[in-house]
Parts: sequence; C-alpha cells; structure tokens
Amino acid sequence: MEFVVCINNQDYSASLEVRKIYQVLPDPQANAHLMIRIIDESGEDYLYPSRYFMSIELSELLQQALVASS
Repeated sequence: MEFVVCINNQDYSASLEVRKIYQVLPDPQANAHLMIRIIDESGEDYLYPSRYFMSIELSELLQQALVASS
C-alpha cells in the first residue's frame, strides 16, 4: 500500500485537508499525466495533481490501522 500526505489543497478545500494522510490507489494513466488517485474526504477515489502530495513511509501496523479505520 502507498500513502501520501497532503501539502496543498488549493482549489480542493472541500475534498482535501492539508497535513492529512491519504491512501493512494494505483493508476498508471493518472501518473503519466502528473496526477494521483486517492480516496478523499468523500470516501470515493478521485484524481488530484500529484504536486499536492508527498509520499510517506508508514509501518505495516500503521498502514493496517489506517485501512481498517476507513
């Protein structure tokens, strides 16, 4: 699993929270267009500019806890 932290929510303040951790869903086509697919505040997956996020490494235990809580 891959997780990112939001560092910018310009134009997406209703969908993204700065400093919040989001789960990434694999999407090679999105990546080719400098976009990233995440599960946002609506609970659905959407595309956002990848520059709005930074990758982070989480322990396996924390990853499981985050997925279980969603």
